Amino acid sequence: MLKQAIVMFQEYLSELGFKAQIHFELEGCFETPDDKPLNLIAINQTLLSLGIDGEIVNEYWKNQWEYVSLFNGQSPLDEADNLAKVIRTLPEVFSKYGVSKTLIKPVVWSGDKGKLASGCDDIFSLDTRAVHIPNAVQLNVSVLNNTGENIVCDAGFGEYLQQCFLQTSKACSILYLPEEEAFERFKLTSYYGLADELCSPFDISGGHQGSIALYKELGKHNQKMGEEPLFFDQFNNALITQHNWHKTARVEHRLGASSEAYDPYVNVLFSLANVVNAVEVYRQGHCRSALLNDKESIALPVSLFNSDKNDLLASNNQNGSNQGSSNQENFNKEKFSLGAIDLFAQSDWFSHSINRVQQLVGNKGLFLSCPENIGTSIKQNILAKYQQKKIQLNSI
Repeated sequence: MLKQAIVMFQEYLSELGFKAQIHFELEGCFETPDDKPLNLIAINQTLLSLGIDGEIVNEYWKNQWEYVSLFNGQSPLDEADNLAKVIRTLPEVFSKYGVSKTLIKPVVWSGDKGKLASGCDDIFSLDTRAVHIPNAVQLNVSVLNNTGENIVCDAGFGEYLQQCFLQTSKACSILYLPEEEAFERFKLTSYYGLADELCSPFDISGGHQGSIALYKELGKHNQKMGEEPLFFDQFNNALITQHNWHKTARVEHRLGASSEAYDPYVNVLFSLANVVNAVEVYRQGHCRSALLNDKESIALPVSLFNSDKNDLLASNNQNGSNQGSSNQENFNKEKFSLGAIDLFAQSDWFSHSINRVQQLVGNKGLFLSCPENIGTSIKQNILAKYQQKKIQLNSI
């Protein structure tokens, strides 16, 4: 059913003259008995033999890795297949090359040791306290027109697509934060004093450095995007570069948490629903006029489950947060905080968006076996996974 829904969106966009490009990045950690680094060449050859359009690279922390999607022109459905296969098979692949444990988790507690020296980005002090490593799933989205041009650069489309994600991400946080520990990832910098070492997002924010970032001329670290070397000296140093940012412009959704429960198909659907919203406005020439002036960040839910404000504050104090002012400001906004499950249950945007595209595409060919209002069925299936957990929590 999920795959059929994704194909519906691909077909509808094709009818409109567009193609969505979606790419994943997945972070995780590993353990080896002899503390050896990963055999990246052998591992990536194995991924290639499995038909996966991606590769493993080293990440910031010593025992951290990142799966990076390759730009091989794959469809959104192919990309979801790739990531699903990686989550399922990577522990087995790693074990063939000496890895004793593969961790696809939102947080790896005491995953490394170290503290950055004051004022430094990459030089560590002698402080060897434990560092809790956050692991993310990042989702990159761009859109091509029928001549192959990236319209993220055109007529305010990129800004409007970013706005769509900013408006829909809170109600849909259960899709990319699928387990309770995913919410702990947002608390690491404040609860454990790791603001210098970690730069994980903690709210829904825009710009080019926010948790839902629009990369055009500049990237997350203010680097020039799309730099391509044209001429080299005798030492292979680039003498002249070209700044082709139009090619690499994209919206990057940085809020997802690494988890074996992360569903690539559901998150591709979430992305495609936002793309369709933005493309329809773009075709009418209204992207710039539809942009809002509100630039404030949006607080994420703090749990899968509903929480009483006093319970949240007590939990904050128990965790020893001495910089709880920012957390308390968020908690004090409401006496009662809705969890991700009920936020998703109360919102109709996700299911309605899928149902509407189903009606526009029509029940034909591949879609004849689809249930009526497939979006409603998908939403019910997602919520059903959490229903038992909710009952158990309420019975305590």
